[in-house]
Amino acid sequence: MKNLTQSFINYHYLNNRKVLRSINPSLIGFIMTCFIFLQINSGSLKAQKTDTTKVSDTTKVSDTTKKKHSPKTATIMSAIVPGLGQAYNKKYWKIPIIYVGFGACAYFINFNTKWYNHYKQAYKYKNDNDPNTIDPYPIYTSDDVLSLKNYYRRDLELSYIATAVVYLLNVLDASVDGNLYDFDVSEDLSLHVEPSIINTYNNYNTAGIKFTMSFNHKNKSH
Repeated sequence: MKNLTQSFINYHYLNNRKVLRSINPSLIGFIMTCFIFLQINSGSLKAQKTDTTKVSDTTKVSDTTKKKHSPKTATIMSAIVPGLGQAYNKKYWKIPIIYVGFGACAYFINFNTKWYNHYKQAYKYKNDNDPNTIDPYPIYTSDDVLSLKNYYRRDLELSYIATAVVYLLNVLDASVDGNLYDFDVSEDLSLHVEPSIINTYNNYNTAGIKFTMSFNHKNKSH
């Protein structure tokens, strides 16, 4: 019966470590990938947006009094309240994703804190030399419990780092979108690849490939 219990505990312990090892270290990379994906698609959505309103020359009014969009304001707003800069940049769809990232970090912080404190206390009980203390892991050695405590402490530190990364990416995203707010790319943003005749330095023509990408800059404030 003792061997059966030992096997079950070892299986449960090793299985948990295997799952957590595959989740915790990749958390930061997953969050960074999401934000990069959002930033790329933000430009794509902007390129697909068309202006359907036309104003005649007689109704056009000088827009010099219009308040200029400030990237600095967007950055400060997201630094104070995550997601607020995205709202200022009118990228409302990014706000839930930012808080999903914070929610995932909060879950891992809570999870790792719980088990770190648990094994920290277990290690204390195992080494207090008090005969009245009930050892919660009599089958584990003191080094085993210490290893578990250090494992969850490491993952807890990674969880805090991931939270800081989400916060910084939130500020960076607001700053980038704020700077690109008045930058309107053309609707045709695809890269064109076509054959071409290239005139070399010695006036010989040779076959080649031409890469073309077109975009324009239009200031929204004019």
